[in-house]
Amino acid sequence: MKHAQKFLSPAFLPVHFFFATILLGGVLLHLPISLNGTQLSWIDAMFTSVSATCVTGLVVVDTGTMFSTFGLTVIALLIQIGGLGVMTYTSLVFYLWRRRVSLTDRIAVGQSLQGDPSFNLGRFLVRLFLVCFGIEAVGAVVFYSLGLGGVDWFSAFFHSVSAFCNAGFSLYPDSLMRFSGNLPINLLFMLLIFLGGIGFHVLVELPGFLGSAFKARRLRDTLSWQSSLVIRTSLWLILIGWVVFFLIEQRQDGLFTALLQSLFQSVTARTAGFNSMDIGIMTDTSLFIMILLMVIGGSPGSCAGGIKTTTLRVLLGFAVSQIKGRDQVVVDRCGVDAPTVNKAMTLVIFAFVLIMCSVLVLTVTEGANQPHQMVRGKFMELFFEAASAFGTVGLSTGLTPTLSTPGKFVIMMLMFVGRLGPIVFLTMLQAWQTREHYRRAEKSMLIG
Repeated sequence: MKHAQKFLSPAFLPVHFFFATILLGGVLLHLPISLNGTQLSWIDAMFTSVSATCVTGLVVVDTGTMFSTFGLTVIALLIQIGGLGVMTYTSLVFYLWRRRVSLTDRIAVGQSLQGDPSFNLGRFLVRLFLVCFGIEAVGAVVFYSLGLGGVDWFSAFFHSVSAFCNAGFSLYPDSLMRFSGNLPINLLFMLLIFLGGIGFHVLVELPGFLGSAFKARRLRDTLSWQSSLVIRTSLWLILIGWVVFFLIEQRQDGLFTALLQSLFQSVTARTAGFNSMDIGIMTDTSLFIMILLMVIGGSPGSCAGGIKTTTLRVLLGFAVSQIKGRDQVVVDRCGVDAPTVNKAMTLVIFAFVLIMCSVLVLTVTEGANQPHQMVRGKFMELFFEAASAFGTVGLSTGLTPTLSTPGKFVIMMLMFVGRLGPIVFLTMLQAWQTREHYRRAEKSMLIG
């Protein structure tokens, strides 16, 4: 009875809501009205629902040809719900109905979206939704205009929602490769992906930042410490990926197209899942760099997955503090408290163990547990697929449609955990834990 009450605690609400949304989406996508005169298995319907709700973009069927307008609308709604978060929608509904949101829910939403438990929930959510829907609407209009008659309104809105929510779903079989040399469309998608991946708290600060940007000398003078940290870390990761992809991937499409493709792939690798290059023919070096970017992901409170940029900065700060012999972790001239450092370390360990165990299972389910000469290169493909699912990125070397049924379940689990965030699962585990009020005798141990 006590364990059942813990399972119904507020810490488990995101899991319940996401699970219910996925089930409903899978049922709707399995209906004949959602399909273009074809049939879709239950496992593929559920896989698509998980991928859409978890804003990942991994697909086992061609989205644009398999689903009807109704089915694509369902997918777009799942992307929207998953992108902004089911708990965010629920809190907004409570607010609009003038219902009282409990203190527990208020603190939970505050910590996940803004990092400040004392903020005004109603005003923040209304502002948030106006900003998000406004960005998506502007993105759709611009994409439709840039399409020059080749993009209809439904496609424009679908891709705008998919890009801002960092889902990576596309109605085109080649994703965005047909626009690989189109500078305006590439810039539009990169901007939508970037805005969707920097976090909701940063988004609501941006209007004030843009208004005073010309008066300030530095980024940190107009934004909060965390927002400034998030933006600068994101830009550095984009720059590093851009340079690496450009130097490693030698293309025959000309200098301008190569620069544009490399930049776009660096932006999309951490969050979105769109691609303007054929992932299946990229070098192993590029794939490995993309795995690192996918595992890092976006920023807290955003549409992106991964361990998040702030976790990366805390880890780097911890490493520097150990090298310099500091007792305190310092990030951008500010000290980081011990609970935050412990949470970052736990999160990275959890993510590493989860991905490695998933890859191990996939090597068995996908036939890679054979002599290396027979499955050469399969491990990299499975590793890439697992990292993409955990980071809710959606990029694939082409392995997703060929996954076995057990393999699909593994990828679905990774997408589910990656979207809710390992921190949510760690919070749930803490709800089951019993704190010890004593300490054991300590001993030294040889390390290294």
